Amino acid sequence: MISAHVLSGTTLTLGWLGYVPLLVWAAGRVYWVELVTDRRRQHLLFGTVVCLFALWLVRRDFDTGVSYHFIGMTAVTLILDWPLAVVGGFMAQLGLLALGRQDLAALGVNGLLLVGLPVLITEACALWVERAQPKNLFVYIFCSGFFPAALTVVACLAAALGVLWLDGIFAMPEWLSDFAGFLWLMMFPEAFINGTIISALVVFCPEWLETFNRTRYLQAPWKEEDR
Repeated sequence: MISAHVLSGTTLTLGWLGYVPLLVWAAGRVYWVELVTDRRRQHLLFGTVVCLFALWLVRRDFDTGVSYHFIGMTAVTLILDWPLAVVGGFMAQLGLLALGRQDLAALGVNGLLLVGLPVLITEACALWVERAQPKNLFVYIFCSGFFPAALTVVACLAAALGVLWLDGIFAMPEWLSDFAGFLWLMMFPEAFINGTIISALVVFCPEWLETFNRTRYLQAPWKEEDR
């Protein structure tokens, strides 16, 4: 997460110009009638938002104006599907804003980095897996859970550093040349958290995963006598 004082006014404006249309588009794709009438969906949404909000509170704030915390949007996207995941991520951001843990001016930039980009990567991987139509549920767990979460860390950190470098306000750390080494230390925990959540839900509550095809992955094994 990036503070507003290390970003230029142009970047802050562009962040809002990119994030607001994303929110409007996602809100337009949400089935609100189903959400209002389905208590299960409501519980999933609000429970996921609370967990995401709590996860984002566990972070390391640096004096330079940036913060590091786990993202968690891979699991959120697989649970809620991408339109509701974008809305849920925005709701979690509003919680941080209410506690003074995020700048209003930088909400658009952080929304694109912490919500928009992870949702895009997760949805792309989920669509790729669904297009391949594998019958092994471990393919879903690793290719939709673990791998997108690790890729999200790489993409979000690279995008954030790129934005800070282009603005030129943030003093880049001297250890930037060792970035690849630190990157592995951040990729594995993110992949482990999201992958473990998805693995647990696949086993115990597969109906909670909107992107999980229970008919294909959990069908009874084929036997010779069934011919």
